[in-house]
Amino acid sequence: MNGTFRSLSGFNYRVWAGGALVSNVGTWMQRTAQDWIVLTELTHHNATAVGVVMALQFGPQVLLLPLTGFAADHFERRKLLYATQGSMGLLALGLGLLTITGLVQLWHVYAFAFLLGCVSAFDSPARQTFVSELVGETDLSNAVALNSTSFNAARMIGPAIAGVLIAWVGSGWVFLINAVSFAAVLCSLSLLRVEELHLTNRAPRARGSLAEGFRYVAKRPDLKTILLMIFLIGTFGLNFPIFISTMSVTVFHAGASQYGLLTSIMAIGSVTGALLAARREKPHMTLLLAGALFFGFGCALAAIMPNYWLFGLALVLIGVAAQTLTTTGNSTVQLTTEPAMRGRVVAILLAIALGGTPIGAPIVGRVADVFGPRWALGIGAASGFAAAIVAIYYLCKYRHLRVRLEAWRFRLTLDDLDRNPVAQET
Repeated sequence: MNGTFRSLSGFNYRVWAGGALVSNVGTWMQRTAQDWIVLTELTHHNATAVGVVMALQFGPQVLLLPLTGFAADHFERRKLLYATQGSMGLLALGLGLLTITGLVQLWHVYAFAFLLGCVSAFDSPARQTFVSELVGETDLSNAVALNSTSFNAARMIGPAIAGVLIAWVGSGWVFLINAVSFAAVLCSLSLLRVEELHLTNRAPRARGSLAEGFRYVAKRPDLKTILLMIFLIGTFGLNFPIFISTMSVTVFHAGASQYGLLTSIMAIGSVTGALLAARREKPHMTLLLAGALFFGFGCALAAIMPNYWLFGLALVLIGVAAQTLTTTGNSTVQLTTEPAMRGRVVAILLAIALGGTPIGAPIVGRVADVFGPRWALGIGAASGFAAAIVAIYYLCKYRHLRVRLEAWRFRLTLDDLDRNPVAQET
């Protein structure tokens, strides 16, 4: 099997992808229901509370960074995923039971969000780097992009289903359905052909190994550029639960089903961006620049849209741009990092992408409460343009970016250092 879906030719990746898709649908259902009950049931349209939930859920990515990267590089990832996925299912079960019985309070949601964040901090780098054991180095970029496709296809399906279920049976049942969905990924882990996994030697447990990942990144201008871009957009731009929920409820006065539909609409763009990434043989820094520029433009466009459907159309553009940026960044980091260091470097990437949320989400939520959600989207636009400036600086300094006019079209030329990342070290 060649082209976009070539990684699915392998049995192990095919089994993993099937279980992950089911679990991802449940995860997006829970995210939608969680934001909805915080915004409409446990508070009176308080976007700051949604921002606090996001901060608690993603903050542990930074707090636990030394441990999570170490675990991904030194422990068997398949067994680690058994533990994390099972724990996440139990947390969804607990929150669901509290909600169904009518006992849930805002502080409960805060507590469960923090616990989920702690488990996810170990799960994310292990899950991201486990892909290389499923497909090997040759198809790694394709498999990373297909993982993103699965995640965002679930974003199309999950929120729409959640919106209907919230209106029909209530948020508690959505949490319980998510708890059951984790059985799919646990089954897929048990069905893998262990003898066909592409295992690599584990990193030695030496003193200072926790800091080795930071030293490795410090020597790589390309990785530092990617991480700074991801930090800017991840902190101030990827706050979609705040953007979409506040625009939906306070600007367009929509109900739960319409709110869920907006998240699904944006996922159309995300799936498109992920599939385009899967078709490419290898990622390029110029794609990161394009993704950042279009992300900034998309957020600015969404901020001025006058009605629900035009806002949804702008979300499609944002989805394509955000997915181009994140998938290209993830693929570049994994493909250009030594296998023994990959878990720690990916953990740093995820900590920066998600760990900035405790800083940005409360700020963006406060701006939405005080000045309105359109101004909050303006912050997202600024983050995209700032990340583009970072990429331009790197391309000019290390890749000697040149722009010329040829046949009335602007063309960019670069020195090709992608094949030798070490040449980019200072």
